Parts: sequence; C-alpha cells; structure tokens
Amino acid sequence: MALLDLLKKHRKASGLTQVECSKALNRPQSFISDVENGTRRLDIVQLRDLCLVLGISLPELAQELENAITTARQ
Repeated sequence: MALLDLLKKHRKASGLTQVECSKALNRPQSFISDVENGTRRLDIVQLRDLCLVLGISLPELAQELENAITTARQ
C-alpha cells in the first residue's frame, strides 16, 4: 500500500483531481480511482506516465517508495 499512498499524496500535492489526472493520461476517471484503491495495477510505462503527470520522476518515486518500505520495517 506504500506505493498507492505515495501516488495519492503526489496527486493531491500537485493539485490535481482524479478527473484531471485521468484526462491528462487519456483515461476515464475510474482509472485513477482504481489505481488509488488498489484494484488496478500499473505496468512500468503507465507508472512512468503517471509520474510525469504528477510532476515527479520515476526514480524519485522509487526512492520515496524504498524509504517508506524501509521505515515501515524498522
């Protein structure tokens, strides 16, 4: 769930609604909703595209994810 939490955090921080984010990806609003709820998985290309919309690079997101996972295990 750490990845889903990070994606939602970055979407909100970017000031985008689910609708706006989905439109930027040429997807229906339900796409982002399903991603954030964990009912839809993203492949690496989709994740990269979402990162671009959210204003974060894929390596930055990966590092944040690694930090969150490491912290949760301690």
